[in-house]
Amino acid sequence: MQAAEVIVLGAGAAGMMCAIEAGRRGRKVVVLDHAKSAGEKIRISGGGRCNFTNLSTARERFLSRNPRFALSALRRFTPQDFIARVDAAGIAWHEKTLGQLFCDGKATQIVDMLLSDMRAAGVRLELGHEVLSVRRVGKFHVETDKGAYSADSLVVATGGKSIPKMGATGIGYRIAEEFGLAVTETRPALVPLTFAEQDLAALRPLSGIAVDARVSCGKTSFDESLLFTHRGLSGPVILQISSYWREGDTLSINLARGQDVAAALKAQRSEAGRQALHNALARFLPEKLATLWVERSGLRGNLADQSNAALDRLAATVHHWQVKPVGSEGYRTAEVTLGGVDTDGLDSRTMETKAVPGLHFIGEVVDVTGWLGGYNFQWAWSSGWAAGQVA
Repeated sequence: MQAAEVIVLGAGAAGMMCAIEAGRRGRKVVVLDHAKSAGEKIRISGGGRCNFTNLSTARERFLSRNPRFALSALRRFTPQDFIARVDAAGIAWHEKTLGQLFCDGKATQIVDMLLSDMRAAGVRLELGHEVLSVRRVGKFHVETDKGAYSADSLVVATGGKSIPKMGATGIGYRIAEEFGLAVTETRPALVPLTFAEQDLAALRPLSGIAVDARVSCGKTSFDESLLFTHRGLSGPVILQISSYWREGDTLSINLARGQDVAAALKAQRSEAGRQALHNALARFLPEKLATLWVERSGLRGNLADQSNAALDRLAATVHHWQVKPVGSEGYRTAEVTLGGVDTDGLDSRTMETKAVPGLHFIGEVVDVTGWLGGYNFQWAWSSGWAAGQVA
């Protein structure tokens, strides 16, 4: 049995941040992970450039049964606090859009920074360790396939179920339930949505086409790029709405955001009425999309042949396309897991469980899920920092 003061399960963003903070307090910390290398999700994020935070941490940009829960940690360790660490490490970065911050270089710079900070704080990193059991007998005891560990504090930072090919297992939820904590329903989030085969048959030729769109589900709407795929829809705007969409819900999609297609087509009709209708519509949509939408409308002839009512109907299909996905691509491609360890059982300042002193849950394993755009990394940094102050 190898003794420590703090065991952190998971060498991802939250786990490494927590280990750094606990180590800086002089605690003897060991981080256990079954992966061969630390920070794999960081490495692949943001197209390999790591969207490491977002300048905004507004409450409405985090989903949870208790949306206020995340605010304590987010206010105490802010995006500016993490930016200061990135700057101190000499990592160049830029704001891409909507407050999203990316490395100028590779995402591995963030991983290297965290690993360097862990070494400086005296943290011991043990990779390739599969956790077999976790129990508490006075101290916390963790049995792995390569040995046993004990500590006064245990921090669970094992992430969710998303991207199983990278080793995601959902073990954190099982640990929570073994210690009597409730776990809210989990489901893939920030994930592409899929269509039924009969819908795909018509739309498959559009695969690879992107448009700037507004997508709405109920009262929630997002504006960003939409991508047609061979399975359905993807792109940032679809990933965003996927966290709010449920099976059976219909999406309303505006394929020409910021345009008034009906008014523009009527104006064109008086000036260039001899042009083909699909060519007129192609001023607002990619050519393939415009052609398909005219075919689906059943309209024939040139622009001059169309009545105001016909153009209104065509424009309505562009601005208010109604589509009902049948599912998502699942955890295989989901960026995060929605739901998780119920926040009712956690202290928002320390991430410690109320019923089991010394046991903490941080990061994605908790029922806090951010929007696309660096929010989930900021939650990882903030929740990890909060636990690291006391673990």
